[in-house]
Amino acid sequence: MKVDVLVAEIGSTTTVVNAFKDINTEDPIFLAQGQAPTSVMDGDVRIGLQGAIDDLCKKMGIDSLEYDEMLATSSAAGGLKMTVHGLVYDMTAKAAKEAALGAGAIIHYVTAGKLRRTDIKKIKEIKPNLILIAGGVDYGERDTAVYNAEMIRNMGLNTPIIYAGNVENQEEIKLIFDEESGSKLYIVENVYPKIDDLNVEPARKVIQDAFEDHIIHAPGMEHVRDMVNGPIIPTPGAVMEATKLLNECIGNVVVLDVGGATTDVHSVCEESDQIARIMISPEPKAKRTVEGDLGVYVNMKNIVELIGEEKLAEDLPNINLQTVMESYKAIPKNDDERAFVERLTKEAVVRSVERHAGQIRYIYGPSGRSTVAEGKDLTQVKYIIGTGGALTRLPHRVEIMEDIAKHNETGLLLFPSESARILVDNDYIIASLGVLSKKYKEGTIKLLEKSLNFKFPAKKDDGPIRSAKAAYLQELERLEAIENKKKKELEEHLREEGYECINGEYVKKE
Repeated sequence: MKVDVLVAEIGSTTTVVNAFKDINTEDPIFLAQGQAPTSVMDGDVRIGLQGAIDDLCKKMGIDSLEYDEMLATSSAAGGLKMTVHGLVYDMTAKAAKEAALGAGAIIHYVTAGKLRRTDIKKIKEIKPNLILIAGGVDYGERDTAVYNAEMIRNMGLNTPIIYAGNVENQEEIKLIFDEESGSKLYIVENVYPKIDDLNVEPARKVIQDAFEDHIIHAPGMEHVRDMVNGPIIPTPGAVMEATKLLNECIGNVVVLDVGGATTDVHSVCEESDQIARIMISPEPKAKRTVEGDLGVYVNMKNIVELIGEEKLAEDLPNINLQTVMESYKAIPKNDDERAFVERLTKEAVVRSVERHAGQIRYIYGPSGRSTVAEGKDLTQVKYIIGTGGALTRLPHRVEIMEDIAKHNETGLLLFPSESARILVDNDYIIASLGVLSKKYKEGTIKLLEKSLNFKFPAKKDDGPIRSAKAAYLQELERLEAIENKKKKELEEHLREEGYECINGEYVKKE
């Protein structure tokens, strides 16, 4: 049998292959999925890829499978290990970190300011696959990025370098990382070109290109091009690509991926006008956070500690927790294990969204209390989508995601409202569709509709959302009322003092 495209997801432990046919028609079809243990550690990724294809053939009841094209996502070989170095943490370092995370990298170290000896030691221990240097708004501070570049050059790591800092430094950076340095240099637009302006997308694209260059030389991955003849991007980056495509189609969206080791949250959405006025620092439209302590298998005990064993026993009164924790092996096999994993998943979902989302804060100063917003505003999100094993297979996956809005009891968390619609990646193929979208956008959109069991509207709706429970809206309305009252009092005072309003300005009457 022949198919159009195979998409491989090469994970750290499992390799999955998804088969698609009729990709350029009005009715593209997801045929089936095969899987096998990843063989990168055995020294040859092709063993696992062929094993997954064999499993796919078995499920489809065929002897062999031919394909025109194979694309891939990968988190094997350690994924894309990166270190990020900027000027001020809340500005350029944060912007560079957002770019790297959104591209699907694993951030092992972030520094702000000039590198110290302890930083150099840490970078050498990490042995990153890619180093990102930023620092300084365009035509602003120059010395820190140049100093850091020279320090990194002197380490002799031969690691690829991305420079995404002050545009004035570009020629100097080229001289530092010349051919003799042994490091391939990528120069992109500044991730923080001016105050309160994030520009992370150019860096994200280059990071993914650099990943493809790197991954084919990683141990065990050297022969990946013998089978994969299309793009290869980091698996989390592929999920972000799919999330951005969903945003194009249906508007403000969040995609939750609860896994055995981590929980990833991807959001692509605009903030509300009210929040934008009081935001203390900019946030990217497309944001990804990775919670390395919130995995429902590898980090099972950690989530249990976060919940508390007494509270967990109250929530699951008919289950012997000790027995379940000892018997549970990655995939729940009975009702007790499913109930246990659902409770862990609920905790992972709520906590990961809480860490991803922003909040309203009160600041007290000489003039009294002021209200500010910090972090990502999710109040305008209209769709919450679940992917990953837990949120595509557990019986109560929809109810788990519905609990997100209910968790916002104070109304001061910038969470999605209860009106947000819950969708599920039923075929568990969002990561594959992310890489597929780079070549087959229209076919990918139709496959997303099928997996989500949801017909996309003809025109996306990003209109404002109103929630009666949103305490932040009440607070902002209160502040606006105070401001209007002060304005009226000032106008009355000016009129009493003999001023009149002409074309919007008060001038003294003659």
